[in-house]
Amino acid sequence: MNAPDLPLPPRRLDRRTAIKWVMTATAAMSVLDHAAFAAAAPAAGAAKGYGTDPDLMKAWKPGEAWPLTFTASQRATAVALCDVILPADEKGPAASTVGTHDFIDEWISAPYPGHAADRKTILDGFTWLDAEAQKRFRKAFTALDARQQAAICDDVCHLPEAKPEHRQGAQFFRRFRDLAAGGYYTTPEGMKDIGYTGNVALEKYEGPPPEVLRKLGIA
Repeated sequence: MNAPDLPLPPRRLDRRTAIKWVMTATAAMSVLDHAAFAAAAPAAGAAKGYGTDPDLMKAWKPGEAWPLTFTASQRATAVALCDVILPADEKGPAASTVGTHDFIDEWISAPYPGHAADRKTILDGFTWLDAEAQKRFRKAFTALDARQQAAICDDVCHLPEAKPEHRQGAQFFRRFRDLAAGGYYTTPEGMKDIGYTGNVALEKYEGPPPEVLRKLGIA
């Protein structure tokens, strides 16, 4: 069951940005029990392991750091599902607009501990998603309208309450949603959405607020 040819988002992340995003998001997503990152191949003469991380100053071309995973059909499915989970609203753009699907492709393609399991979960999940869409609506997931896509996602969005026949889909959806959120909210647009400003210089610093100084007894 192949998804129909659909127009893809005009923007695609360059490899250096996507790889850097993977490294950054890993730190942000440490609560998801992922192992610490290291590179795929051990350095010459070094102890066995993962070696060093990719050179983030290099402009990597597709396949140089590691081969990407998504086919055109799978990428279209990732685009559609990302936008169901994180649609455009008054706070920010849709997830696909900032390349969240490319981040997920980079993530599941990376040769680090735990990523192989995520790769299987995501790819098997895409197969389940299309099978469920065909079962319900006789179409691939990417060919469904927003209401139909939401109907499937509503049945798998909360694993503890998923019906037995939907548990595989719910496990996939939970992991995909975590990756989508972890990617989206480490972009400038996502950080702006949640109000995170980071290490930004203030125009004028007038010191701690008076109420804080009074609480500390030094006002």
